[in-house]
Amino acid sequence: MNYFKHTTLTLAASMLMLAANADSGMGHSTGAKPKKGKWETLFDGKSFAGWHTYKKAGQPVSDVWLIDDNAIHCSGKKGGGDLVSDKEYGDFELEVDWKIAPGGNSGIIYHSSEDPKFKATYATGPEMQVLDNERHPDAKAGKNGNRVAGSLYDMIPPSDPTAYKAAGEWNKAKLVIKDGRAEHYLNGKKIVEYPTSGPEWDKMVEDSKFKGWEGFGKYAKGHIVLQDHGNQVWYKNIRIREL
Repeated sequence: MNYFKHTTLTLAASMLMLAANADSGMGHSTGAKPKKGKWETLFDGKSFAGWHTYKKAGQPVSDVWLIDDNAIHCSGKKGGGDLVSDKEYGDFELEVDWKIAPGGNSGIIYHSSEDPKFKATYATGPEMQVLDNERHPDAKAGKNGNRVAGSLYDMIPPSDPTAYKAAGEWNKAKLVIKDGRAEHYLNGKKIVEYPTSGPEWDKMVEDSKFKGWEGFGKYAKGHIVLQDHGNQVWYKNIRIREL
C-alpha cells in the first residue's frame, strides 16, 4: 500500500470514530442546552378555561372576576377569592401583562398548594408583587421597598424601582423559576434574583413576615395564582412554558 493511500484510509477511519463517539455521547461536550417546552397560553382572552377559584371547582365568581377587553379583570368586589391555574408547574417561564387601578394591590404567586390544611394561596406560594407604588400604603410598609411592584413580597426589593409603570398603565412581567433559582423581570429589566431553597432562602424567610409559616416556599411545584386583594386589577397576554 502506498503512503498516500495509507494516510487517506487512516484519516477516514479517524473521522468515522469521531462521529461514532459523538453519537454515543463520548468525547467533548457540545454545550447544547436542553430544549425548552412549548409556550402554552394560560388565558385565551375569552374564557376562564384553565383556571378556577382557590380550592373550588368550576368557574370563578362572575361579578368579581370578569373578562374585559381580552383581559382578566378583578372588579374589586368582595367574595371572589384568588384565581388559580388548573395545572401545577415546577420550573417554568411565565409572561403576563398587568395593570393596577389607582390605590390597588394584587400579586402573582407561584408554587401554591391547594392542600386543605392551608387557608390561602400565599400560605405556601411566594409572590411577585403587583401594586400602585404611589398610592397604596404597602409600598412604604415593608423594609427598603420590599413590598413595591415587582418585589419578592416582603423579602427582596426590586433593584430598579423605575422599571415600574404607574397605575393605569400596562406592565410587562416575567417570572423565571429554574434549577432552584428565581428571576423577576419588569418591562424588560431583571429586577430581582434569588434561590428558592437552601440556607439563603431560609434566612430570607426568617427575616420576613413568613417566619414560622409551615408550608411557605416548601413546594417545588404548584399552581400559578392571580391574587384577589379586594382591588381592581387586570391581567392579559398570559403564557407559560415549562423548563
